[in-house]
Amino acid sequence: MQKLEVFQSLWAMDFRNPDRAERGQAENFELIAEAGYDGVCIDPAVSDLDKYRATLPYFEKHGLKSMVNLFPRHSRDMAPLLSFSREVNASKISVIGQVMPISVAGAIPLIYRWMDQAAALGMDLLFETHRDSLLNDLYYTLEVIDAIPELLLTADLSHFVLEREFQLPLSVRDRGYLQRIQDRTDCFQGRIASREQIQVQIDFPQHAPWVALFKELWKDGLRSWRSRNGPDATCVFLCELGPPPYAITDGRRQELSDRWEEALQIRQWIRDIWLELEQEA
Repeated sequence: MQKLEVFQSLWAMDFRNPDRAERGQAENFELIAEAGYDGVCIDPAVSDLDKYRATLPYFEKHGLKSMVNLFPRHSRDMAPLLSFSREVNASKISVIGQVMPISVAGAIPLIYRWMDQAAALGMDLLFETHRDSLLNDLYYTLEVIDAIPELLLTADLSHFVLEREFQLPLSVRDRGYLQRIQDRTDCFQGRIASREQIQVQIDFPQHAPWVALFKELWKDGLRSWRSRNGPDATCVFLCELGPPPYAITDGRRQELSDRWEEALQIRQWIRDIWLELEQEA
């Protein structure tokens, strides 16, 4: 039977609050495990490897799986980042490439080179839809996936909703573009955006239409994933509600909502959607 696993982002555990001390990683992992998440996602660049290597005992201690979002700033960074991904036994390996060819023609050899490096180590490499990265915008990404049929994505649709400044109701054309992305997606990320803000508060009434849109998109994406994968496959959904400046703050630099509780709410929505899709099947 197909299985859903929901991970929490370690980056999302940061406060980035001038009036609040950060928790230690031991406490972060303990909270994540106690909340019943299946795993933790970490976000290394080469310069961060020692910092994230120090978290490895906590994965084992709490029985948590790992996912990595890799940030290669140079083409040569991929080798040590992949080696670390093997060290942490990552369930999913996603690239937010900081090498950004302007043209699709320039991106194709880079993507193939990185995919080949991963394949040589027995790894599947996903590429995340993310602003200020290799797959910076929707139309560019559509061209890339047409040019590279083997390419699979990690879909964070919040970046495209903001980047394209989509209007509601979403047009048939734009819905179709997003579905093309989701039909090539192997891992999903959870954050709700509007056409002006990358991360909105999920229980504010003015954001209800965007919450409804993302629930529909996630359901479409998970339905597509289920249709493309085998009966024993595992789908990973990452809750990734970022700290300030992703999270909006007031004039005292205090957040307007509780991101931890919001992540738990998104996790429940995804679990409910998964059950609905099981019933459809």
